[in-house]
Amino acid sequence: MFAAEIYMHRFLLSSPVRTLNPEEADWFYTPVYTTCDLTPNGLPLPFKSPRMMRSAIQLISSNWPYWNRTEGADHFFVVPHDFGACFHYQEEKAIERGILPLLQRATLVQTFGQQNHVCLKEGSITVPPYAPPQKMQTHLIPEKTPRSIFVYFRGLFYDVGNDPEGGYYARGARAAVWENFKDNPLFDISTEHPTTYYEDMQRAVFCLCPLGWAPWSPRLVEAVIFGCIPVIIADDIVLPFADAIPWEEIGVFVAEEDVPNLDTILTSIPPELILRKQRLLANPSMKQAMLFPQPAEAGDAFHQVLNGLARKLPHGPGVYLKPGEKILNWTAGPVGDLKPW
Repeated sequence: MFAAEIYMHRFLLSSPVRTLNPEEADWFYTPVYTTCDLTPNGLPLPFKSPRMMRSAIQLISSNWPYWNRTEGADHFFVVPHDFGACFHYQEEKAIERGILPLLQRATLVQTFGQQNHVCLKEGSITVPPYAPPQKMQTHLIPEKTPRSIFVYFRGLFYDVGNDPEGGYYARGARAAVWENFKDNPLFDISTEHPTTYYEDMQRAVFCLCPLGWAPWSPRLVEAVIFGCIPVIIADDIVLPFADAIPWEEIGVFVAEEDVPNLDTILTSIPPELILRKQRLLANPSMKQAMLFPQPAEAGDAFHQVLNGLARKLPHGPGVYLKPGEKILNWTAGPVGDLKPW
């Protein structure tokens, strides 16, 4: 789900928007692959990412003149970690770290989005997490299959390994889902991840998309692709590509504190409104905007990112530094970030 960084790079290598002449370029992209630094179990390990970023920026700033003209204001980076360029999966520690100071002038393309949050940089482009288009395609079932599951969710309710006391993970929202609805026949919820997971989503009316460590979830993409109405439980979330996807019309938003009333909220939605949301979700262009397919297709997530970058053009003269002007401090940030990679 963090692979948007890699697929964005692949897309740009063969995209017609790419130029080999840097003097023609509006934007510069530096692939760093911070998301490929994993634990032995294959989990993301973002803590060393600032060292990788610092190393990459030192490389490009010492070999080419383009970073130094603007201190990165005409550069963009894809940072699809839980809390983007704060590079930690626990919110308190992410906030404590803050966005890597070296990136304070660059544009961030990031999965993380929450209003008025220290880890969401002004001018960032919020993107969906990566979900495998080909894999999902192979699990499609006939469109007319009845939606016999009212509410569906598969995933963790407690992250005991990282939050042994409970309550901090998902700000307690997932725990509240489990405690209130584990025995409710309308709710098909479990920690087990069946081989029929994608098929089950296509048989469900509502798919829960609660926050995890961060507000966003790959279930958001899966729900849209499979026509399951996303029930978004993440206060103040900033959703991707709001100009292409009418989130308010296709989804149901439930405040984290209202999770105990989830059954009442969902059963009180009129059938005609459910049908309207399902009709909107059936729109192929909406599904396309959530995916990073190989090769790229018109209107997909790559093109939504390009639209976002295009809207930030032209760069005003203010992005260029005056002779002798330097605004970034290479030694800013936690001491651990200063160790050589």
